[in-house]
Amino acid sequence: MPTNRDHVITVNENDEQIGTMEKMEAHEKGVLHRAFSIFLLNDNNELLIQQRAEVKYHSAGLWTNTCCSHPIPGEDTLQAAHRRLREELGIETNLGAAFNFTYLAKVGGGLTEHEYDHVFIGRYNGKCNPDPKEVKAYKYLSLPEVAEWIKQEPAAFTEWMKIIFQRFTEFANRNVAS
Repeated sequence: MPTNRDHVITVNENDEQIGTMEKMEAHEKGVLHRAFSIFLLNDNNELLIQQRAEVKYHSAGLWTNTCCSHPIPGEDTLQAAHRRLREELGIETNLGAAFNFTYLAKVGGGLTEHEYDHVFIGRYNGKCNPDPKEVKAYKYLSLPEVAEWIKQEPAAFTEWMKIIFQRFTEFANRNVAS
């Protein structure tokens, strides 16, 4: 298992690795890097969302998708997704690839997320055991409830959640059985 957790994988627009960079430097410079976002639905098709811990270096206290992070240099993206689900929420479940996209968003404090994002989807119905250094709270909400909350209170959500949620909803409506 790679141990350079403070580095991200820098990529080109085709997700081909071009190097590695210290994570904070990548966010300060807005360098394109590999990331993943996980969306877990329960059997009622409610989305598990989390509120980021107050100690996070950016977007602290904001609501977002189930889990998101970066693979460590040398780590497979799907393996990284499973690792972070365990580390952040204390859960394990099967994940499938949904879609990939690139986004650029200012996240405050002079930091920019510029990510080639691999989006994974899965099912989960159990309880979570969140790490309080990662997650302040979590809950399940229907996709229409999340959409309405984002519309009514966009400042409560991470920038990437506001960008990705519509794409995820369209994917789920086409591909997830009710």
